[in-house]
Amino acid sequence: MDLSSLRPAAGAVKNKKRVGRGQGSGNGTTAGKGNKGQQARSGYQKPINEGGQVPVYRRLPKFGFTSPQRKPVKTLNLSQLEEWIQDGLITGEDISVYDLKALCSGSFADYFKILGNGEITTAIKITAHFFSKSAEEKIIKAGGQVIKAFRTLEEASKVRDLPVEEALLKPKAKLVKRVKKSAKP
Repeated sequence: MDLSSLRPAAGAVKNKKRVGRGQGSGNGTTAGKGNKGQQARSGYQKPINEGGQVPVYRRLPKFGFTSPQRKPVKTLNLSQLEEWIQDGLITGEDISVYDLKALCSGSFADYFKILGNGEITTAIKITAHFFSKSAEEKIIKAGGQVIKAFRTLEEASKVRDLPVEEALLKPKAKLVKRVKKSAKP
């Protein structure tokens, strides 16, 4: 026995069924699709049917919701800020949104929030979008200053006639719904 004498088992290999190749093929006229109807047409797909089993779209839980108006917020603790100051990653006493983006690996569309976990000893002037009450108190107590930004870096870069640093601090205009006045008789 050698490699040239190897053959597949009898009945293991079959030729492909060639449909629509005339009467002699055994699948002539309707090509095994029966007579007319939706299933005989091209483009038909079977609906998802799992027999008597509960289908997958009913087995999976339906919960949660992601709001399209959500704000992507990166959080940062005072303890982390203090650690970066000690390590020399933050050199000056002025921390901008650009610095926070670089330190937190954030994007231009992110908002930044400073949380009050930990202590801060150096007086820093920090610009961020949100501050927890405890973080604000601790920064001011250490002799620092808190500046609230209203826009993301992406939004600020789109403001005309203003540099990005000023546009960050400019509040957004509130949208006012217009109400149609009904004509009085």
